[in-house]
Amino acid sequence: MKKLIPVVAVAMCVGLATSGCTIVETGEVGLRVNFDKTIEGTELVAGSFNQTVIGKVLTFPIKDVSVDVRDLNPLASDNSTMKDFDISVVYNIVPSAVSDLYINKSRSFHMVDNSGDIYLMHQYIYQTARNAVYKTARKYEALNMNDNRAQIEEEIQSSMSKTLADEKLNGVIISQVRVFSMVPSDAVKASADNLVRAKNEEKTKEVEVQIAKKEAERISALNANAGAISYMQAQAQMKIAEGIAEGKVHTVVIPYDFKGMVNVGGPK
Repeated sequence: MKKLIPVVAVAMCVGLATSGCTIVETGEVGLRVNFDKTIEGTELVAGSFNQTVIGKVLTFPIKDVSVDVRDLNPLASDNSTMKDFDISVVYNIVPSAVSDLYINKSRSFHMVDNSGDIYLMHQYIYQTARNAVYKTARKYEALNMNDNRAQIEEEIQSSMSKTLADEKLNGVIISQVRVFSMVPSDAVKASADNLVRAKNEEKTKEVEVQIAKKEAERISALNANAGAISYMQAQAQMKIAEGIAEGKVHTVVIPYDFKGMVNVGGPK
């Protein structure tokens, strides 16, 4: 029995150490909250074991945090309202900036997920991205946005980075902006379809006019040739008649449409 006591004691210590310990995972930074609710300013690095028998440890994902900003309806430069505009923003938090951002910035800027992880500046990034979309979309016509997708992504990212710099939020870095959807309003799409249809009809009419013009030129050329042939035939008949009158013709070539008879006599 006495031998079992040390074993039980060791097991209890191990269990206590395991249950009273928080490991900061890769891609995260931790902050210790003391029993008196104060937060220590030193960041706990990934891979560290931290006792939580007294106090607790908050964890913050800081690498490649994604924010989806969907169902926006910005105004285009042609004053039409986009039916849908969806983007995704990826940002990172500088590890050494975690304590400052959490302690000194409004808690409304952050988001807590179901597991208890705190996503620093998540809500702030969402609002900043939303503002950047509305600002950037105003530079483009609704139907031209998809043709300028890459440029729009760059402008949104640049606008967001400028806002962060102006607010001296150097610990937040926008690493990527991706536009998933830019859909013009139904009225704009219908107008565009009608315009395309009208242009196609106009092109069809132009082709028909060109065909008719070529046909007219062909008929004109044929008529001109027919007149020349008739003239040549008349000239030939006149020469034959002159030859007969002068007694120089003994053999007569009768045209295919000859309708009269001519007496031919030789020289006396």
